[in-house]
Amino acid sequence: MRSKVGLVDLVARYIIRQKGKKIRPLLVLLSSKLAGGINERSYRGAVLVELLHTATLIHDDVVDNADKRRGLWSINKVFKNKVAVLMGDYLLSRGLMIAVEGKDFDFLEVITNAVKRMSEGELLQIQKTRKLDIDEETYFRVISDKTASLIETCCTIGAMSATQNPEFVEALRKYGYSLGMSFQIRDDILDYEGTSSMTGKPVGGDIREKKITLPLIYALNKVSKQEANAIRKMIKSKKDSAAVKEIISFVRKNNGIEYSYSVSRKFADEAKNALSIFPDSQTKIALESLVDFVTERKN
Repeated sequence: MRSKVGLVDLVARYIIRQKGKKIRPLLVLLSSKLAGGINERSYRGAVLVELLHTATLIHDDVVDNADKRRGLWSINKVFKNKVAVLMGDYLLSRGLMIAVEGKDFDFLEVITNAVKRMSEGELLQIQKTRKLDIDEETYFRVISDKTASLIETCCTIGAMSATQNPEFVEALRKYGYSLGMSFQIRDDILDYEGTSSMTGKPVGGDIREKKITLPLIYALNKVSKQEANAIRKMIKSKKDSAAVKEIISFVRKNNGIEYSYSVSRKFADEAKNALSIFPDSQTKIALESLVDFVTERKN
């Protein structure tokens, strides 16, 4: 991340203070280990995905006008939007350069496809947010592109760094996709049942941003058209705490959270099943445990 430009180094040092779970680079290394063994390419892949992920988070905070990230002030709040956008671009290009310098051209194809899908997913969500007409099929497409694509990429790159066996690469790609889907659905559930201190972001944030996620989609489909329209109208026109509480209560009453849990667990089971072609090992246990962590996490 180091640069000859002082401002880049200043922002980079601030980013490093925002300690995340580092799940994505961990997935690259575990996938690599399971598929054949960690090597120099595996480390480059892990760095590449973490830089890309960090770049997308910085850009997301600009798009969402977010003030906080992982309990600290966001880059856009401290350094303003222009610096945040350019810093995100810098990190993305830095990651791609690492792949180019290492001649990991196969990584570039996978990662650029992920960037394309992440952008499309975000734009589709914005399009649907304007009309509040998102259905389950569209929701799954959005989270597949926005979130699962990068986690899928981590596992694919990890496998590609260690093996040329297409079955191993495909198995780990499927694992990553299913894990990513489960991860995002769990994240969307937390918006309805977590607490601000646990998640590092305000409860009901998705509602305030008019993001319709699975718990709400299911609840809206359970009630009459008239009641569903009344809830949509409330989302469109009100952002106060009382309205948010009422919408959360509506989702709870209509089993939106329980249904979303069941879907998250279905994807979690699919992730574990994808690993069945690999022999038992500590690495396989670690990847299975990560699935459990993702589905049960509280932040």
